[in-house]
Amino acid sequence: MPYQPGPDEQDGVQPASWIGTPEEIGWLNSLIKALLVLNVIDAVMTVLWVADRKATETNPLMFELPQQHPVGFVIVKTALVSGGTFLLWRHRDRPLAVVSIFIAFLAYYFLLAWHLEALVLAVQHFAGGS
Repeated sequence: MPYQPGPDEQDGVQPASWIGTPEEIGWLNSLIKALLVLNVIDAVMTVLWVADRKATETNPLMFELPQQHPVGFVIVKTALVSGGTFLLWRHRDRPLAVVSIFIAFLAYYFLLAWHLEALVLAVQHFAGGS
C-alpha cells in the first residue's frame, strides 16, 4: 500500500513523530504481508506435524486445538496474528511497533526455516536417504 498523508499532516509535511520515508513504510507494509503469509504456512505445517504425531503445539492456550479442530486452529491463529499486526501497523509511528514488526517477521522466518528443515529430514527418512 503506497504512502498516504494522514490527517495530522499539512501540505504533505509529515509530523515529527513519523518513522521512515514512504519507501520505508512500503517495505514495512510488505514485511507485514510476508509475516501474515508465514503465519498461515506455520499454522498449516503445525496441523500437519501434529496430525502425524511428529510435534505438539507449544502454545499452552492452543495446545489441544490442532488435534481437535485443525481448521479452527488455523483460523484462530491467523486471526490473532492478524489482529496483532493490525495494532502494530496502526502504531507504526512508534519505534517499538516498528521493531516489534521486525521481530515478529524474523520469528516466523526462522520458524519456517525450521519447518522446511524438518520436512527435508522427513522426506529423506521416508525415501530411505541419510
